[in-house]
Amino acid sequence: MATSVDPNKLPLQMFYKWVDTNPMGTYFTQPMGQGAVRTWTWQQTCDEALRMAAYLKSFGWPAGTKIAIMSKNCSWWIMSDLAIWMAGYVSVPLYPTLAAETVGQIIAHSESKAIFIGKLDDWELMAPGVPADIQRISYPLSPPNNYPTWDDIIAKTKPLEGRPVRAADEMCTIIYTSGTTGMPKGVMHSFANFATGIESGVARVKLDRNDRMLSYLPLAHVAERILVEQGSFATGMSLFFAESLETFTADLQRAQPTVFFSVPRLWVKFQQGIQAKMPAEKLDRLLKLPIIKGLVKKKILTALGLNKCRIAVGGAAPMPPELLRWYDKLGLRILEGYGMTENGAVSHATLPGTLKPGTVGRAYDGVETRLDPETQEVQMRCAWLMQGYYKEPELTKQAFTEDGWLKTGDKGAFDSEGNLKITGRVKDLFKTSKGKYVAPAPIEDKLVMNPMVEACAVVGANLGQPLGLLMLSPLGLQTAKEGKKQELEANLSGFLKTVNDKLDPHEQMSSFVVVKDPWTVESGFITPTFKIKRNKLEDAYGSNFDKWSRSRSPVIWEGS
Repeated sequence: MATSVDPNKLPLQMFYKWVDTNPMGTYFTQPMGQGAVRTWTWQQTCDEALRMAAYLKSFGWPAGTKIAIMSKNCSWWIMSDLAIWMAGYVSVPLYPTLAAETVGQIIAHSESKAIFIGKLDDWELMAPGVPADIQRISYPLSPPNNYPTWDDIIAKTKPLEGRPVRAADEMCTIIYTSGTTGMPKGVMHSFANFATGIESGVARVKLDRNDRMLSYLPLAHVAERILVEQGSFATGMSLFFAESLETFTADLQRAQPTVFFSVPRLWVKFQQGIQAKMPAEKLDRLLKLPIIKGLVKKKILTALGLNKCRIAVGGAAPMPPELLRWYDKLGLRILEGYGMTENGAVSHATLPGTLKPGTVGRAYDGVETRLDPETQEVQMRCAWLMQGYYKEPELTKQAFTEDGWLKTGDKGAFDSEGNLKITGRVKDLFKTSKGKYVAPAPIEDKLVMNPMVEACAVVGANLGQPLGLLMLSPLGLQTAKEGKKQELEANLSGFLKTVNDKLDPHEQMSSFVVVKDPWTVESGFITPTFKIKRNKLEDAYGSNFDKWSRSRSPVIWEGS
């Protein structure tokens, strides 16, 4: 049965609207290296997308053919998506940090016939995963190669005639979930899903053509895809792209975003950067001075590049309540969003202008939510739920209840105002040897607030008491390097006691374990959106859990 959606609100039609009404308005601002930038108008974007669409169609592939995109965020990423849709095909985004084996598995599973290869830091490591017989297209900022280039194709190819559109219920993309366990699953979404999801989103978070966003979190992730790409189609706002981690501050300063989305780990890093220059006690003191506090807030937000930010959003993982309150004191009230790939990232969010630490707010318009009476699992349904997992009917069936509600895998509760609290993952709960269940997420929210800590995980299945695994922040590493290891141990030991005093006896950690190696996307310990892969931690450290749990030391250094 066809989905009921206004055709004029489908992604391609919304894009064409801005081409017609604001053809010379700047849509993209792209760093090109060494301080240079290149811009595209809406008209130029449409012209290049239509030319690339004509090139893709020249291969004679049937409608619905899968085309992969593997690149960091850039202008060509979104133009490729548009071109794939204009040609009648389906886009398959790949994270730019995947291992070669995963690249190969996704390309094979999706049966992609072509791949756009763009900005990549580790192309030589990823390249073995790309089959030799797949058609390759290179972006201007891609690693050196001899593939057909975007600019050369655009120069030699006439644009498709007219304005190609797609039906609402046609599949537009397969988003392979990064996953915290196991191999990625291909989540199928239709054009109607994107249209109805973003319509509900912007009804709550008001965006318009005067807004600016910096796109830097992976466009292969559903949250960036919806908020940035689909948000720009729905509102006509302009997009800026980040060049690299090293230039991120300059990229933010250039964009001066009015809307900024980040994951908790990066919001924490911003905070730690400020605290490294201005101790928390001094900042708190200055923020209490009537005349001074306004200047201090402005100076800090300007330094972050967020002085023009009117809507700040956190998501992809729970935001620690203390972190939200800290930013609120600076005058930056961060909305917290909740969603997943399977529901197009549009499920719940706090309301603009409100602060509800510890909750993800109320459901968006068009979303129904309930809790499983036995497990307290959050279940939801809406018009933009996925079409299913590609080629996985059994997994698709398992993802839904018999009456059609999506099983999120998250445990939740509602407060007295109807705001949803995420209390942990159903499968993340573990039982100690004393038979007590522990939910790690709320404890981890407390641990990450120590400026010496960048990332953490609470583990403890079958142990007497949980353990806290800690990855040090740059400040923590610097303190240890400067020969202040004793000082650092004292800090962490005192922090352990402070946190434990606020926990139930069965939740209290026996020790902190400081790990040696950083948890990065490349090392496989975290997903591209900085979620901890608990199974990876169990594999890497599990053999030591018993030994560590028997230690009487509050702080243990891995390997020492």
